[in-house]
Amino acid sequence: MFGSIWGYFYTSFLRYWLKWFIRQVTGKCELQRICAGYKPGAPRTTKAGKRMSKRRGIPRQSCYPFTVLLIFYIDDFIWYVLMTNMCLFGPRFKVNLKLCLLQITGYRNLFTSVEELRKENFDSDKVQHEEMLLKLWDLLMPEVKLESRVTKQWGDIGFQGDDPKTDFRGMGMLGLTNLVFFSENYTEEARQVLSHANHPKLGYSYAIVGINLTEMAYSLLKSGALKPHFYNTVSGRPQLQHLHQLFCYLVYKFDKFWVEEEPESIMEFNHYREKFHDNIKIQLLDPAVALTMTDNTESSVHVLMRLN
Repeated sequence: MFGSIWGYFYTSFLRYWLKWFIRQVTGKCELQRICAGYKPGAPRTTKAGKRMSKRRGIPRQSCYPFTVLLIFYIDDFIWYVLMTNMCLFGPRFKVNLKLCLLQITGYRNLFTSVEELRKENFDSDKVQHEEMLLKLWDLLMPEVKLESRVTKQWGDIGFQGDDPKTDFRGMGMLGLTNLVFFSENYTEEARQVLSHANHPKLGYSYAIVGINLTEMAYSLLKSGALKPHFYNTVSGRPQLQHLHQLFCYLVYKFDKFWVEEEPESIMEFNHYREKFHDNIKIQLLDPAVALTMTDNTESSVHVLMRLN
């Protein structure tokens, strides 16, 4: 009872006057204090985003006299662009606030782009789709020529059937694009992961796991869990390539995780997949998180050498 009364008193009365008092003492509005008092990246952008999302109408009082506040509606989300003299707010505040806005709106636009790519089905009649699929084979298996377009050889890089197009149904072209991006930009690492996937004791279906990890990246993006990572690693609007980079990290780290865990069989995949997913979500709770390809595969190589 007391807690609810205090909560009502704080939100209805005390909170307003407390902020008014701080504004009078510091000479800065809340957004200025956020931009100046929080570290760049996730701490600042997350705080600024929460503050701006709370506003659902024109404020009763502006930060300073003669300040013009323009309201922009972006996908039903209201942002405030503060237009005033440089002497009142200063150039640094405007630069910091602009970066926050670019990161916040960029994240929303990134999800839209990812969703469109996910919904695009693999079409054998489209030359571009076929070329990407064949490129994936050439990058991973440069010394082996495909006998035909539909062949059991696709199983050598982890597809389930003779025609890989059936494996892209869940994630569409997003799954194939991720696999090609990893193989093209981290060719040595991709081939090393593939060799681990073909290990007689700890093997797994490389391509299928890659598509599964694409779904993981997609779900983390959709839930908003990836905001701290992108706010810390992208100085501006996150683009599709940044999600592809995250996918590379997931594939690389999952391979290392799988080898070190030494599961008894591929039948335990779902269990270890969820365990890996939980580990990633815990990392994303850190405001300083940055999931990037920075370490090496030495530990997983040593485990494989021991098992051989």
